[in-house]
Amino acid sequence: MNKERNKINSIELDEKTRQFTSQCREAGLKITPQRVAIYRELIQTDEHPSAEMLYEKVKNIFPSISLDTVNRTLLTLNEIGAAFTVVGSGDAKRFDGGLHEHQHFRCLKCKRIVDFHHKPFDDIKLPANIRKKFKILRKTVYLEGICDLCI
Repeated sequence: MNKERNKINSIELDEKTRQFTSQCREAGLKITPQRVAIYRELIQTDEHPSAEMLYEKVKNIFPSISLDTVNRTLLTLNEIGAAFTVVGSGDAKRFDGGLHEHQHFRCLKCKRIVDFHHKPFDDIKLPANIRKKFKILRKTVYLEGICDLCI
């Protein structure tokens, strides 16, 4: 398992931010400093943060920002495809800015979410009755267990 996403350098961060602002324009969204800050914080971490975790980071930049603004922004990022919600089991929603092909492992004890990549999971074959009946937008693999730090 990859314990950490490759840390993003400033050139990559600026390029991803430019792509993000273009994505916002295409979706008809305003490009606000708060929205950009939330996005940048999200794509710089491998922690799969909740809205509360990102709020704690972004309020250092924008002290008057609300948790509700961070939460609504994350849901909007999910809607436009700039981030996605990591499937969970009852805890606070967690978000991922890494849009590359990968899967997730979640520790049931410490709640840590770890990215990993197993190529055969990228193209899971679906039963014909499912392909005919539904429009599949995303296939995800999500594993749960006890992580190496908690064993």
